Amino acid sequence: MDLHTWLIYVAAVTGLSASPGPNGLLALTHGAVYGWRKATYTVTGGVFGFVVVIALSMFGIGALLEASAAWLTAMKWIGGAYLVWLGIQVWRSPPASARVEAAAIERSGASMFRQGALSALTNPKVLLFFAAFLPHFIDPARSLLTQFAVMAGTFAVLEFATELVIVAMAQRIGAWLARAGKRFNQVCGGLFMAIGAALPLRA
Repeated sequence: MDLHTWLIYVAAVTGLSASPGPNGLLALTHGAVYGWRKATYTVTGGVFGFVVVIALSMFGIGALLEASAAWLTAMKWIGGAYLVWLGIQVWRSPPASARVEAAAIERSGASMFRQGALSALTNPKVLLFFAAFLPHFIDPARSLLTQFAVMAGTFAVLEFATELVIVAMAQRIGAWLARAGKRFNQVCGGLFMAIGAALPLRA
């Protein structure tokens, strides 16, 4: 990938990372509830999931899903069901002020990493997006593995930085959450459930 193409890719990926989505919302929620250090596990899991999605897209799985209505439909419903379940869990959670001190005991880093990764991996729209987006930057005359390393590495760094900013902002509003934590959980949970419900129904 030449420098000009890479700079265009960076600009496009920066816009993608800054746009709202399930992983950004999850990072915001975990940052507010568990603090930025614990939420780093969630962010890292999300980035890992996105890198796996990029690998699948670049090596042809995205094209396979587009050609198979049955697989695509199954992934839509699985991803939507997971997001609805996640939304229910967030909705039912107690206010942040009531659980911040016990958060390290209640949630392990591994479980937060796993939740971040699953949020990315179970969203078929992300896979199809990358399957359509990445070919514009792939040079068939060059090593696919090298290009994957460059593109996935670039996206991982930008996505990680963006979500860390989100986590830091969430931690700053901790005092507000102490007063309106339950309402915040309901809003975030409702958004997760809305995304999950809409995901399988969109074309």
